[in-house]
Amino acid sequence: MERLVVIGGDAAGMSAASQARRLKGPDELEIVAFERGHFSSYSACGIPYWVGGDVPERDDLIARTPAEHRERAIDLRMRTEVTEIDVQGGRVRSRDLETGTETWTGYDKLVIATGARPVRPPLPGIDAPGVHGVQTLDDGQDLLTTLDSVEGRRAVVVGAGYIGVEMAEALLKHGFEVTVLNRGEQPMATLDPDMGSLVHRSMDRMGITTVAGAEVTKILTGERGRVRAVATEDAEYPADVVVLGIGVEPETTLARAAGLPLGEYGGLLTDLAMRVRGHDNIWAGGDCVEVLDLVSGRERHVALGTHANKHGQIIGSNVGGGYGTFPGVVGTAVSKVCDLEIARTGLREKDARAVGLRYVTATIESTNSAGYYPGAAPMTVKMLAERRTGRLLGVQIVGTDGAAKRVDIAAVALTAGMTVEQMTTLDLGYAPPFSPVWDPVLVAARKAVTAVRREGL
Repeated sequence: MERLVVIGGDAAGMSAASQARRLKGPDELEIVAFERGHFSSYSACGIPYWVGGDVPERDDLIARTPAEHRERAIDLRMRTEVTEIDVQGGRVRSRDLETGTETWTGYDKLVIATGARPVRPPLPGIDAPGVHGVQTLDDGQDLLTTLDSVEGRRAVVVGAGYIGVEMAEALLKHGFEVTVLNRGEQPMATLDPDMGSLVHRSMDRMGITTVAGAEVTKILTGERGRVRAVATEDAEYPADVVVLGIGVEPETTLARAAGLPLGEYGGLLTDLAMRVRGHDNIWAGGDCVEVLDLVSGRERHVALGTHANKHGQIIGSNVGGGYGTFPGVVGTAVSKVCDLEIARTGLREKDARAVGLRYVTATIESTNSAGYYPGAAPMTVKMLAERRTGRLLGVQIVGTDGAAKRVDIAAVALTAGMTVEQMTTLDLGYAPPFSPVWDPVLVAARKAVTAVRREGL
């Protein structure tokens, strides 16, 4: 009997274990999985909505409990941290976090799904009570406890990316006065600055104060050691609670120590089958890997649960005797802050410049339904196309109800390698409650076609 060892009990790791178990029974494949936390198979992406009250209970975010995994003959060992990978010996060392006991476990096949860790700069006071990250369910519970017990109602969010803006909304719903400190020019650095400015203005209208160019230098504490303010080079911002939304990076400490190949962003490098390059019996997936960007042709790090689950399915199929590949991503992501929807896919302007692509842009304003239909709301769409060929390079959308998921049209077009001219004839659904006669994405494509032709003269 072969033994599969999985490091990490969340999306990629347990998807791989479950898929392998579907293909091979307990008499053919023993599966041992290690998870250092208290929970398995949960949605970290849902934590801001649980904190904000949209999701009533913590356990609503849990897809499958440890007990359910064990019922399927997966030996899931919770609160057990893998501390070393011995590639030559084909084994891993683990430590029980409750007892301190250390054990070596051999493997025939290994899956590394160690996820990502939040960026936590070494600022003075960053570990003070009242300063919170939101990476795990335990983090979310700790933050809720603080929100329910703290006397003041001033919150500072450090960072204005996806987690930052989502947590700003959650804190607003708890009745806090919210300030977001962003070291960039505009919130949502995944957008171009002109589109990020739309998000900035909307957040201001919602009552969220967003400070641009704010480089945090330290966390100030009061007499009892609790946080009292966040300091930048220019000012101090009073705070009764601080939430860190600075971003994440691949958690590849074990992989690095084991000498496994890492990319530019610190993530594990794999082939199309999600096998770690140069190692026939080791696979990796989820937030700890780098993947191919199908638009730029470069490797990138994308921490999203959608990819992690796909990686796990592919790994599990390959480990279980089937075959699957993960060709890459186009960089699609959506988010919201209050009623504002934010979406992007493909390349930003600076991404296109970084890989040497010459491009044109087209930005249009439209509505999410026919202009005469009750409730029609504005939507802004920005499109990038390659200058000479007209190949679609990227799309960004900011609007309200029905805006964000329109980015899926562009994601499919990017994956198919379509030109903006080809996009103008797409047969999209139309009825006045759902779209104008010309969908906003198609209007942007038409304008991009004009820009491509003009540049070709």
